[in-house]
Order: sequence, then structure tokens, then C-alpha cells
Amino acid sequence: MIEPLLTVEPLAAALPAGRFDAVTLTSVNGARLLQRHPARGELDRLPLFAVGWRTAAAAGDAFSAVEIAAGNGVALAALLRERLPAGARVLHVAGEDRAVDLGEALRADGIAVDVMVIYRTAAARVLTPATHAALAQGQIDAVLHFSPKTAATLVALGRQAGLVAQLGAMRHVCLSANIAAKLVQAGWSAGFCAEPTEESLLSLLGM
Repeated sequence: MIEPLLTVEPLAAALPAGRFDAVTLTSVNGARLLQRHPARGELDRLPLFAVGWRTAAAAGDAFSAVEIAAGNGVALAALLRERLPAGARVLHVAGEDRAVDLGEALRADGIAVDVMVIYRTAAARVLTPATHAALAQGQIDAVLHFSPKTAATLVALGRQAGLVAQLGAMRHVCLSANIAAKLVQAGWSAGFCAEPTEESLLSLLGM
């Protein structure tokens, strides 16, 4: 079952003035929206640094080169640090909520990061009827969590629906420790992947 806990809302964002040496993307949503952005053509000559392979695939093939990190912001910062010289300027195309501050992470290396926010996410206000019914009837055995915001939203909606006991008794599998922390704070048990990939996530379920 898929429960859409977030709605992506595109934002009108102007490309910051000046010259950039690279573009970086930390989400599939940002990658998809960048393809439709009016300034997309101005970035084609630049190399792309993507947080993971799904983000890179969603960005299209118009960039001059593509480098792919190991699936999280820390790994992406390390890749940028390794590949770019001091004095480089990077355009980070992102949403309002970001798991890592690349500008802060790379400041000591002399790499400047400008953020262009092209979307935000709005949390769902209720669980869908199908998911509510399945939870109430004990028909779901495990929950897969892909972001801290969706994990926190599920906790809030579970409380609202009076399903905390059912959700707390389930197996929760998370893409990262940061996501699991949102569930642990609610008193639920949660496991997380050694690597932030969908394959690693599914392997925890024995798939």
C-alpha cells in the first residue's frame, strides 16, 4: 500500500545571478521540477552532483557530466569536496526542508553554495480511508519510511486517528537513522538501513 503523506508544491524561483561551477540535487522532486524550470537551459553546460542514482535519473541527461553520491547529504558533501576546488560556486536546487546544509558543510573548504528553493511539501491532514481501515483491522505488518517529515506526519496522523497502538506494534523500517529517530521519539521501535538505498531498505524485510 502507498500512503501519500506529502504533497509537493512547486515554487517560482529565479536563478541566482552569477556564474556557477556545478549543480547539485538532493531529491527526486527537485530534479523533476528543475527539468521544467525556465532557467534549465542555462545549466546544461555544468556538471551535476546528485545525492543518489534515482535523483540523477530524474534530472535527465542534458548536464555535461553526472557524479552520484552514496545516497545522503554527508556523502554528497564529501563528493563535492573531493571533486571541486576551493573557490568553486555550486547551485543547490532543493526544497524548503533540507536534511543537510551543504553551504555549512563546505564553507571550510572554500566552496560556496547558493540554494534555489523550487518546491515545498505540505503534510497530509488525514490518512486515506483505505490505509485507516487496513491499520484498524491489523492488515499491515510493516511500514517503510523514506523521510523524516513523512515519519513525523504518520505519527501525528496516527494519533489523530486513534491508531497509535496499532502503529506502535508494527515493524518500522527506515532509510536512515534520522528518520528512525522521529519514530523512536513517539515510543515506537524502528530499524534503519546501513546504506540509504531502497535495496538496503527492502533487504531488512528479507526481500
